Amino acid sequence: MTDSTAGRLQALFEGHRLTPTQRRIAHCMVRRAGDVPFLSSVELAELAGVSQPSVTRFAVALGFDGYPALRRHLREVAPPEPDTGGGGGETLNEYQQAVLAEIENLRHLAGLLADPTPVERAGRLLAGSRPLPVLGLRAASSQARGFAYFAAKVHPDVRLLDEAGSMLTDRVDAAVRAGATALLCFALPRHPREVVEALEYARAAGLTVVTVAESAFAPVAAHSDLLIPAAVGTGLAFDTACAPMLLGRVLLEAMADELPDAQARLEEFDTKAAARGLFVE
Repeated sequence: MTDSTAGRLQALFEGHRLTPTQRRIAHCMVRRAGDVPFLSSVELAELAGVSQPSVTRFAVALGFDGYPALRRHLREVAPPEPDTGGGGGETLNEYQQAVLAEIENLRHLAGLLADPTPVERAGRLLAGSRPLPVLGLRAASSQARGFAYFAAKVHPDVRLLDEAGSMLTDRVDAAVRAGATALLCFALPRHPREVVEALEYARAAGLTVVTVAESAFAPVAAHSDLLIPAAVGTGLAFDTACAPMLLGRVLLEAMADELPDAQARLEEFDTKAAARGLFVE
């Protein structure tokens, strides 16, 4: 399965201090797990958008003599997989390719969720934090806002942090004073410097940071206590984030499972919404 192959690749990279360029190569390899064992260093460099010498240095950083040794290892731990493309030899346009890439991202996420332990741990952390700050800036602000909107229906105190600047640290401080123990962050490329600084500040203030990011090698990883990856699509002019959005809903489910009055809150909302004629049926 592609998911298990990607998982083995990711395990290979864990525990190594990688530079931003090397993290980019690693992320590319995880995304193209089925192809990587058969790519030359030049081809991998082109896919990752880096130089060929960077690929060689990356292999050495992982403990191999060079890229050929890394590729031989990959062929042993990541065997070829059956073609799951569109079939029929048809040529797909860029829009179709973007959709299929997102489907592959969702398949990858499904594979990661085969082990529910990280999501269940995140659910307990988020449910136990009163209040619960939810951070997302720039490209990730819509993910944070969507999570906060639904979370507020079952969690008694959700605080959306979607604006940068000096007020951001003030709001983190206010959440800590009010009793917050955890912070949920949505971090998507390109990663604003303010997000990294905010997470560093939040952890120094005693918060446990749970992060949804596009890769375990994202710049926010070093400032997160629990990072759950969900890949973004890069085939269009602007990244697509179906997998991070779905992971946010999965975290909502896990959090609601830990809140004993979640169902009662939802039923109360439905009753009030019906009485007010809030929705058009």
